Amino acid sequence: MIRTLLPEVFPTVRMMVPPIAYRRAIDEELARFFHSHRAAAFKRAVARLCRYYNGRRPRVYWYEYLDWGKTAGKTYEDGRIHLVHPENWKRGRKYNSERRWINMIYHEMGHYIQMRREGVQPSWMVFIPFRGAAVGARSLGG
Repeated sequence: MIRTLLPEVFPTVRMMVPPIAYRRAIDEELARFFHSHRAAAFKRAVARLCRYYNGRRPRVYWYEYLDWGKTAGKTYEDGRIHLVHPENWKRGRKYNSERRWINMIYHEMGHYIQMRREGVQPSWMVFIPFRGAAVGARSLGG
């Protein structure tokens, strides 16, 4: 019964990700930033991702922690993204790996990019490690 319903419920579900070679280059830049904390590496990675999706590069602000350590990133409607800096991410967190941090960056950017594509302006986004994410939004009148 479930198998017959899936095509009706999800008629055109597909991943919209850059090619593997493109993602590897982005991953390398994010990993370089995770270890060296050089802003240029992060800016190159985000610029590359935004260039692929034909979008503006968001303004990123770094924090020691967000919401008393409960969240790892937030995105606001004006394009600001608040993230936990990798230096703080590595220190004292149980989910302190490089891969998790990179996945969190992709996760936040994915919400932002998809909502822009659908004509919805994101008002806030929160990623909670091991729990999921929450997104608030409003229509752009489409």
